[in-house]
Amino acid sequence: MKAHDGMYIGGAWRPAAGQDVIEVVNPADEQVVGTVPAGTAEDVDAAVRAAREALPGWAATPPAERAARLSALRDGLAARADEIAATVTAELGSPLKFSQAVHAAVPIAVAGSYAELAATYAFEEKIGNSVVHHEPIGVVAAITPWNYPLHQIVAKVAPALAAGCTVVVKPAEDTPLVARLLAEAVHEAGVPAGVFNLVTGLGPVAGQALAEHPGVDLVSFTGSTAVGRRIAAIAAGQIKKVALELGGKSANVILPSADLAKAVNVGVANVMSNSGQTCSAWTRMLVHRDRYDEAVDLAATAAAKYGERIGPVVNAKQRDRVRGYIEKGVAEGARLVAGGPGAPRETGFFVHPTVFADVTEDMTIAQEEIFGPVLSILRYEDEEDALRIANGTVYGLAGAVWAGDEAEAVAFARRMETGQVDINGGRFNPLAPFGGYKQSGVGRELGVHGLAEYLQTKSLQF
Repeated sequence: MKAHDGMYIGGAWRPAAGQDVIEVVNPADEQVVGTVPAGTAEDVDAAVRAAREALPGWAATPPAERAARLSALRDGLAARADEIAATVTAELGSPLKFSQAVHAAVPIAVAGSYAELAATYAFEEKIGNSVVHHEPIGVVAAITPWNYPLHQIVAKVAPALAAGCTVVVKPAEDTPLVARLLAEAVHEAGVPAGVFNLVTGLGPVAGQALAEHPGVDLVSFTGSTAVGRRIAAIAAGQIKKVALELGGKSANVILPSADLAKAVNVGVANVMSNSGQTCSAWTRMLVHRDRYDEAVDLAATAAAKYGERIGPVVNAKQRDRVRGYIEKGVAEGARLVAGGPGAPRETGFFVHPTVFADVTEDMTIAQEEIFGPVLSILRYEDEEDALRIANGTVYGLAGAVWAGDEAEAVAFARRMETGQVDINGGRFNPLAPFGGYKQSGVGRELGVHGLAEYLQTKSLQF
């Protein structure tokens, strides 16, 4: 176990204001792998003050220089790729190969994308007799979740720095260790003191203090819809901008003309990835009634292969929550075809890869975000019925459509009430905007649209 002292504030590691610590537990074996300080409102205030002091200088820094610092940050993360992967595996329980391929590699790519954008973005444009300036919005509070602990931070920090903002990061208390590696990389990249600050702590204490702080101009939060509502309410009192990436209950719509085996197998893999702890996971599979039984058999077979391949969920509370949803599905009449609520291992916070058939749209497991390796398969009568079911939740974060003809899939996707749709297994694009409709959030992350969230617009008329 490694004890980590201090917060990264004003370009240096400094002692925390209090003495309390947070134990970080490996969810695979339930052993403590490290500790971090439990930050207080005093720590948050010091970090925000450092960010405000650094703001004028960083905002005035030429975009090319900001791009150079981001390039150095990308290189620093790349040099730490193995350590990043090992750290995420220890604190999240993710299998090492997945940590290497996703938890380490994706943040490196995102940091690189913003290095390029900072150098090429038109921060000033002429519209008629006006010159329009795109300026940094100010001090950013980045409050991040545990499921993709480094990616979710970099997806906020990189565009904020590219825009000329300064940042205070409060990582999730379950997975704070990898954020310290980011702070080290930021320091080595020559980012000026106070531009990036890191405060570890509990959400109701450090997170709330950060969201409430009058020195913060934008709160960027990724997490549950319930906490998002709370942050939005706090921000409303100060007329403060928020960017919220919240829950999802995404539909994977398999049209009758699709390659059923491919659509089902990719769909199951999507749900099981990261132990189901992905807000954009396609947790509702919609299949035409004529192909439904075949799809159920394929999904059950595919899920069985993941029994020894996926990691645990993040903690005991989350494990019990997911198992509770599985029990609820059974109680409401859904048919288990793979997995179940039992404990697959004696040690660790593991959940069986689970597939439900005969799920109806009014069931709890078809409406609420479970955030675990649980797939619900629903049948539909025709295309209009499929669209109604797909759009029939309070969420709208992501989704997928499969069809033999790409144009058919695209036509359906255009009518889905969701922020991102994969067509016939389309690959993740770190430059494409990511964010949701309805209760899945406000704003967008990644690419040029993610950069725009951190900019304020001013027009000068001549």
